[in-house]
Amino acid sequence: MTDRKLISIVPLLLLAAVVAAAVPAPLDPLKVAPHIYQLEFENERVRVIKQTLRNGETQPLHAHPDRLLVYLQTCAWIEDDGDGGKRMQSFKYGEVAWANAETHGGGNASVVQECKILEIEML
Repeated sequence: MTDRKLISIVPLLLLAAVVAAAVPAPLDPLKVAPHIYQLEFENERVRVIKQTLRNGETQPLHAHPDRLLVYLQTCAWIEDDGDGGKRMQSFKYGEVAWANAETHGGGNASVVQECKILEIEML
């Protein structure tokens, strides 16, 4: 490839990168579940969203990168244990937990009370 061709392609590649970065992922929780997720802060390294879980609410299919969870109140819910049973999951106010990247959703929330969580996503 000649230098002239390379120079003419570079601006197009930069434009494509900018456009791609501006288009949200199809499974972004802020886009597919704005009734549950609210943007609190975002820069090139981190995004902070607040999640509000309510009993009986269905979360659409969505995806998360690796993230840190900070519980803004005491939270408890019942979830499938993966073996056909159920288990209680609970966290205290101020508790911090790590969550690996995942794609999930489609089920109804079985929360004991409304639950608010800050999710700090690593970009």
